[in-house]
Amino acid sequence: MRVEASGVLLAGDLAVPAGARGMVLFAHGSGSGRHSPRNRQVASGLHDAGYGTLLVDLLTEAEERIDAGTRALRFDIALLAARLTDAADWLRGTEAAGHLPLAAFGASVGAAAALILAADRPDQIAAVISRSGRPDLAGDALGRVGAPTLLIVGGADAAVLELNRTAAAQLAPPHAVSVVPGATHLFPEEGALEQVVVASVDWLARWLPER
Repeated sequence: MRVEASGVLLAGDLAVPAGARGMVLFAHGSGSGRHSPRNRQVASGLHDAGYGTLLVDLLTEAEERIDAGTRALRFDIALLAARLTDAADWLRGTEAAGHLPLAAFGASVGAAAALILAADRPDQIAAVISRSGRPDLAGDALGRVGAPTLLIVGGADAAVLELNRTAAAQLAPPHAVSVVPGATHLFPEEGALEQVVVASVDWLARWLPER
């Protein structure tokens, strides 16, 4: 798909299973995009559970080339959040998915963008999930997030786990920090991403409204 966002066209992969229970909009981590093998594995697990997904690159190809040298745009949280919000608005206008309840899934700095989206579109975002996220980078938006938020962190990712626990204290309930024992930042350990899928599906089943 080509997603209109903030005056540019972003590349995206939209999947809507038959009888989908809801949609999940992915915000990728620093230096990553819709081809991230980790997010695609999680998305596949969500498809199996009956959820649709939109994986969208928040930078254009030209911007990705610039960022590869400067590493500046990947940490431009305001830019990423604005484009993710535009992507959510675009998705709401599609015939295939616009009628379905929507959640946001953020990885690394994408978690901050997902939380800002939830704060800015409380009527659109029914739940937020973060994997190895940097929710602290959402700043003051943390206190405005009303959507139920699940922060999934590897137990061996000590620095990020502490950042998530600190950020969680600023979130209004309901929220939870889910620790995957022994997992490091990218969840390469056997079975670690499968645990992310299970926790994510449980959260969506709990908090996404019935159609």
